Amino acid sequence: MADKEPVVERPVAEEEGEDSAAAAAAGEEEDTGAQVAPIVRLEEVAVTTGEEDEDSLLDMKAKLYRFDKDGNQWKERGTGTVKLLKHKENGKVRLVMRQAKTLKICANHLVISTTKMQEHAGSDKSCVWHAADFADGELKDEMFAIRFGTVENCKKFKDLVDEIAESLAKDEGGESVEGSSAAGLLEKLSVNESKPEESAAKEESSKETETKAATTPSE
Repeated sequence: MADKEPVVERPVAEEEGEDSAAAAAAGEEEDTGAQVAPIVRLEEVAVTTGEEDEDSLLDMKAKLYRFDKDGNQWKERGTGTVKLLKHKENGKVRLVMRQAKTLKICANHLVISTTKMQEHAGSDKSCVWHAADFADGELKDEMFAIRFGTVENCKKFKDLVDEIAESLAKDEGGESVEGSSAAGLLEKLSVNESKPEESAAKEESSKETETKAATTPSE
């Protein structure tokens, strides 16, 4: 009687592993190479900030406050970056501040000749000023207070704004002087132009008088 071959039992996990490997191999063989196109095609969009035509004169981190007239108290406007931007063509300087996370504009106004920075009472890291602000899409007369991390940054900000305002005041003063000088020249020119006409009229009247005297018979 022939001896029976021993039966070797394999673990179920091993058999499942082999089945999975075989299925994977079959899947690879059945790959047709077809590519699935994305449903939504995203295109690159150029992001503009409105600052492309301006040069940055100052860029600092700070916290901005706005004075609430109704509540008679200071309210936080936002924490972020304050910039002084000078336009490349017309030379105008504006103050812009955006909130750090949302980039929402919390201050946006021109620095003009009457812009005056004042130290905030009780804090040498803060200063206060008035401005016709356009951050909310319409001009509003606002009173702002800004606080910096160091005294040096506050002084640098204040000194630069004051310097710009003083320069604008000098330019406006020079323009008014030039305007008055031009007006004086025009006045002199009009006076000088009227003098020859007056002299010509006088000469004609004197000639007529002489002619009448010569033609009038003597009694």
